[in-house]
Amino acid sequence: MRLPFVKMHGLGNDFVVIDARAADPGLTRAQFAQIADRRRGVGCDQVLLLEPARDARALARYRVVNADGSPAEHCGNGVRCIARYLERSGARGPLLDIEIGDAVYTLELLAGGDVRVDMGTPRFEPPAIPLDVAAAQARYVRDIDGREVVFGAVSMGNPHAVIEVPDVAAAPVATLGPAVQGCGLFPAGVNVGFMQVDAPGAVRLRVYERGAGETEACGTGACAAVVIGRRWGRLDARVEVTLRGGRLVIEWDGDPTHPVWMTGPATFVFEGSIDL
Repeated sequence: MRLPFVKMHGLGNDFVVIDARAADPGLTRAQFAQIADRRRGVGCDQVLLLEPARDARALARYRVVNADGSPAEHCGNGVRCIARYLERSGARGPLLDIEIGDAVYTLELLAGGDVRVDMGTPRFEPPAIPLDVAAAQARYVRDIDGREVVFGAVSMGNPHAVIEVPDVAAAPVATLGPAVQGCGLFPAGVNVGFMQVDAPGAVRLRVYERGAGETEACGTGACAAVVIGRRWGRLDARVEVTLRGGRLVIEWDGDPTHPVWMTGPATFVFEGSIDL
């Protein structure tokens, strides 16, 4: 099977976009992993599969598949890329509605290439994350691999644990990230963010993602970090989040019934086809 694709990225968090609106290619987990392989495939952090919308309000639906072929519920950098892909395919902005899972999100195409996204409301209840604890807390303290770890937990459509660190460059991302993922508290896995607060309106962030490892940027991770930082009284309603691949602007007024807004770029790299 020869499959066309478009390669895109959001701040270095890179994707292979497959437009399956006309026909489902029926890809297996092994084929998704082959596409994502950086030596034997195209190479990406996630594959984004564009499908016909089920909800009449939405222009299209998309699914996220991690580099190892496992499914993911949401991707903030990916949804911005999907918005620009749809614009390139003829969709008229500036507002686009895109279906992800059971929700429809509104995206705004901005001048200069940025996309502003309604990322939905944060969820703190343990079953919604999911997190295997008896009751929700602003901070959780657990012994993980012999060290005391303090973290906040939230769902931004996918599960996140956020750890504040004094120096993000020196944070043990490669060891503590998988340790938190494997600690048994997160039955669906978790994305682990390491956040350095520089000022109430500025943080630095690194994220160890499920099924992909550390990525250049994580949009839902940036939202989660700001939400947890706001919950801890550390951050303002508008925060610039600096990731390894660049900056995102995250806005949240602190009301759990109000959505989180994310603004950032989406970039085309190349297009082609792959034999599977």
